Amino acid sequence: MLLTKPHPSSLASASTPLPKPGPTANRVAALNSSSSTRRGGSLRVSAASVAAAAQPTPALSRVDVLSEALPFIQRFKGKTVVVKYGGAAMKSPELQASVIRDLVLLSCVGLRPVLVHGGGPEINSWLARVGVEPQFRNGLRVTDAVTMEVVEMVLVGKVNKQLVSLISLAGATAVGLCGKDARLLTARPSRDAASLGFVGEVTRVDPAVLHPIIGAGHIPVIATVAADEAGQAYNINADTAAGEIAAAVGAEKLLLLTDVSGILADRNDPGSLVKEVDVAGVRRMVAEGKVGGGMIPKVECCVRAIAQGVRTASIIDGRVPHSLLLEILTDEGTGTMITG
Repeated sequence: MLLTKPHPSSLASASTPLPKPGPTANRVAALNSSSSTRRGGSLRVSAASVAAAAQPTPALSRVDVLSEALPFIQRFKGKTVVVKYGGAAMKSPELQASVIRDLVLLSCVGLRPVLVHGGGPEINSWLARVGVEPQFRNGLRVTDAVTMEVVEMVLVGKVNKQLVSLISLAGATAVGLCGKDARLLTARPSRDAASLGFVGEVTRVDPAVLHPIIGAGHIPVIATVAADEAGQAYNINADTAAGEIAAAVGAEKLLLLTDVSGILADRNDPGSLVKEVDVAGVRRMVAEGKVGGGMIPKVECCVRAIAQGVRTASIIDGRVPHSLLLEILTDEGTGTMITG
């Protein structure tokens, strides 16, 4: 099954229908009536004030939005959702604040979010400070010993704690971790270790440390640095780590925030966004060459997570404001949802 939808940017110019006045509007009218001046024992109400009260207001529009989100909140209440955060959404302070607020909102309405993050732009900045030129092969960072040291310092010591602080400022509580903590992630060298260096693959996930954190209402924030059995540190692809963690904690949904709108039916047509596709359909798209480049490992990550019990996985555009809320709390969504 494959459904397409236009990219959110093409919808932005379309006029949004105003919500119909509901019981709240009638209640406002009644209040306005009761506050009118009584003269001679009779109640006189201005027709203009009644008409104004019946008109939709920004407050009523917000209430309607909340009301429409209720079925989605009920569906996901108490469920764990794993969000991979990185790329362009981390570059802009405004987008970063938006993502964090959305994450905290999801937590406040009863979802159990887990945040798994990368930090590519920040890593590149610090590598430049020590005179190391970043190198990539097939979308993966070439990680020699010096680069690995910088990656761990930046992801675990800087980006992770910054995200924890932002979540706290937004009104929730977070616990910062990396794959090394409590052996959350165990790694091994990548199959391309000769050319990639200390880039690792996940061999085991032990979610024991996450259960009490999630159960207590805190948001785990996980940096994707892990160690092998001998203690050697490895840089783990954040998409891969998020998928494995989602499977291990029995997540209802995996969301990958990326720098693209999602999977396109035609790679040359930005308007051909695929709204929903099942595992068989997305595999067929890969085989036909419709999915290629850096999207392939993201798709593989989602397919593997679903095979291990995650109900759905979505690839969404982290550059779109409130993309998390749009994907979880609306019918339309904002990216591509892969189902089992």
